Amino acid sequence: MDSLLTQQTNRHNALQRQLTRLDRNLAQLQKASGRLTNIRLLVALGGVTLTAILFTIPEVRLLGWISLVIFVAVFSGVVRLHRRVTQNIAQHTAWRTIKQTHIARMTLDMRHIPTSLRPEQFRHMLATDLDLQNLHRVVNTAVSDGGSRRLRDWLLPVKPDYEATIARQQRVRELIGQPIFRDKLTLAAVIAAEDIRESGEGQTLLDWLESDPPQTDVRRWLIVLGVLSAINLSLLALVGLGILQDAPLLLTLPTYAILFVFQFRYIQNTFEEALTVEAALRRIDAVMRYLERDRYHAMPNVRNLAAPIIEKRPSRVLRRSTLVISGASLRANPIFWLLVNMFIPWDFFFADRLERLKQELADELPQWLDVWHEMEALSSLATFAYLNPDYTFPNIAQGHDRVFTAQQIGHPLIPRDGRVCNDFAFDNLGDVVIITGSNMAGKSSFLRTLGVNLVLAYAGGTVCADELNTTLLRLYTSMRVTDSLDNGISFFYAEVKRLKGLLEAIQQEDREPVFYLIDEIFRGTNNRERLIGSQSFIRALVGSGSIGLIATHDLELASLTSESQHIRNVHFREDVVDGRMVFDFVLRNGPSPTTNALRIMEMEGLPVQSTVGEARS
Repeated sequence: MDSLLTQQTNRHNALQRQLTRLDRNLAQLQKASGRLTNIRLLVALGGVTLTAILFTIPEVRLLGWISLVIFVAVFSGVVRLHRRVTQNIAQHTAWRTIKQTHIARMTLDMRHIPTSLRPEQFRHMLATDLDLQNLHRVVNTAVSDGGSRRLRDWLLPVKPDYEATIARQQRVRELIGQPIFRDKLTLAAVIAAEDIRESGEGQTLLDWLESDPPQTDVRRWLIVLGVLSAINLSLLALVGLGILQDAPLLLTLPTYAILFVFQFRYIQNTFEEALTVEAALRRIDAVMRYLERDRYHAMPNVRNLAAPIIEKRPSRVLRRSTLVISGASLRANPIFWLLVNMFIPWDFFFADRLERLKQELADELPQWLDVWHEMEALSSLATFAYLNPDYTFPNIAQGHDRVFTAQQIGHPLIPRDGRVCNDFAFDNLGDVVIITGSNMAGKSSFLRTLGVNLVLAYAGGTVCADELNTTLLRLYTSMRVTDSLDNGISFFYAEVKRLKGLLEAIQQEDREPVFYLIDEIFRGTNNRERLIGSQSFIRALVGSGSIGLIATHDLELASLTSESQHIRNVHFREDVVDGRMVFDFVLRNGPSPTTNALRIMEMEGLPVQSTVGEARS
């Protein structure tokens, strides 16, 4: 363990050195950019002035032309050099942000970790109870919206899949040792466009592919208008040469114009859609050009994933696509667009090309996007493992021989200097563990510790534990139950519905066993009914083919161990040192011997009856 922590420290220090080097390079590039700005200004002023003077002197007008050529060449060269420096600044800035964010993820500095998905995209029982939005935020390095959502779906193991989990594990293992590959994949997406996260590039393109074709036969009208265009241009040439009168043009030009205008309404949406997807195609092209290079010699499983991109070379098709769409963007200049289309069916030609392009991309693009999103989600899990080398891959079994065993398991969202790890295990299906303990002792955090690590395990990532062995389990939680004023549901009724859902999940046949986490069962009712209801519910869980933990303040529930060997008590406790409560967050066997509610009330100055002395004992 010490060697792994040293390894993490070394990686942290390496990232800090890279930041220092990037800052130094950025400073030099900024100075170079400033100098080139001044040079551009001087070249422009000097070149224009000298050329203008030479042109005013008839005897040296030839020198004026030479000066103009030299000025244009020098100015163009300076502009290209300045553009290259500007691109370098953008790349260094993006690279610096990537490294800085790695450090923030490593140290759990949430202020400097970007939020990729909105809270409404985590409206799920598990996401709310286990803080999965924050977990996703720490793990996720995806730039695309599709990659972020792919990772989110993996972190919501509603239907855990053994084969998919093992396949992701294998690819994550390969990617861990490829930090440059992962970071350059991120860089390729970031430098393509600053607003790529908001663009929804994948969905934009998929919507475009699924859009309806024009309600006219574009190819047929392209031929008709093309023939009329050729006739018009020929007649114009003959009229211009004085060979023919303009009478025939007075017939063919209006015919062309009327047919063009009449049919144009059917292809207008085609161009609006094309302009929408142009930026998205350029962004996708930047990523595809990186992924299609065969750099996977040390990653056979990752190469299998990337095979559709490596073999098809999508950048060739995408580059051609952007050229077609650029041609279609002539409409951005209305005057030039009108002049061109007056004589040739430019828009119909590109409308036809766009429809053929959609057909060409329809089968391939969804697969390319799927590979990219999968690669980003896998890279996120690999980066998480790389930044936390003391985390381990879980051992996941298909049978029930190894139900759940964890050694030194901790919460990955609690900083290392405040994290306490514990051993924990379930021996058999049907076991129920009752956790008791004082307020703030760590009951809820421990439930989330188990849940979050199972989420990471089934996603294919590493877990915050020395060792984790588990079978495939369905997670079910009842922790942060809330009422709903809109639906007229009280807190207690919402909790009852949640717990009923647990019983229904347990009773489903031919499904994986349920791993449930219940925090403060039936807290929404009075003490007497809570105790009766809790005892009855726990008895229903015993021997049900599921396993789980129930955290409670009701010490009376600890007596249920006398009824069944499947019920076990564990607890957290606290000590009072110099008038202050101290929690060690160490899980111990047996029921809690202490409570602290009255002690907290007394310490905060609230009135407490004299029986507080008895409570302390």
